[in-house]
Amino acid sequence: MQIVTDSGFDLSPQQKGDFKFHALPLKITLSGVSYRSGIDIQPEEFYKLLEKTGDMPITSTPSPGEFLEIYEKVAEEDPDILSVHISSGLSGTYNSARTAAEQFKGANITLVDTRSLSVEMGWQLEAAIKAVQAGWPIDKILALLTKVREASEIVFTLPNLTYLIHGGRISHLKGLLASLLGIKPLIGVDKAEGKYYDRGRARTFKQAIQAIPAYIANRIPPGTPLRAQIGHAHNPEGAEQLHQEMENLFSCEWLDDCSISPVLGAHTGQGLVGVVFAPLDQMPELP
Repeated sequence: MQIVTDSGFDLSPQQKGDFKFHALPLKITLSGVSYRSGIDIQPEEFYKLLEKTGDMPITSTPSPGEFLEIYEKVAEEDPDILSVHISSGLSGTYNSARTAAEQFKGANITLVDTRSLSVEMGWQLEAAIKAVQAGWPIDKILALLTKVREASEIVFTLPNLTYLIHGGRISHLKGLLASLLGIKPLIGVDKAEGKYYDRGRARTFKQAIQAIPAYIANRIPPGTPLRAQIGHAHNPEGAEQLHQEMENLFSCEWLDDCSISPVLGAHTGQGLVGVVFAPLDQMPELP
């Protein structure tokens, strides 16, 4: 079995390991130049360019034709394909993959809508990689991914809403009002629809970072052992603050921090800090 995915995930090098999977990149256009996220441009370079140009990036999803092409290529090696994708509530990527899968009869393609993105999507991809390496059957793999999705949650904050407003990820009126008031939001992803939802707000960015573990503590008793991983958009200082704030309330089993991929950073701008977490007693054991 082979894995096809898109560039809506974030994983550390340790989580990826040496398993070969096929990631079809989402695209970014900045100052009239198009880049394939994670191929033509890497996170550090992207955030520096974003700051330098001051322009608003535009993103685009892979077409059904591009998915069809990669499915045909992958099927030459193995016709069993697991296709794992960014939330259909936030991107048209999953629908493009589904259209291609319906057209292509030369493979057994199983589609997964992770209903998430970034590091949380990465956790499902990591589980899929390890399960495929272990030779698990598809039904067992799908059950594992469901358990990972149900156990985990992502919550993040960012210093300004300009990019989310521009990208249409939050309503213009609501975002503009929050910006005028100087409010820093806490944002999560709903598990049912896979869309952004408000998880709280704070007056300053520093207070918003502090509010993330406080939000978690309203859902999970303080002191609970957690599997946790921080993602950030070129903001190691904010990531370190969040580490400390999380350690004050929880016993965390940390995975290495991740830099948010360019195509995701295009919708948030520089500075985002967030954490994916799951109680260790609810997180399924990976192969």
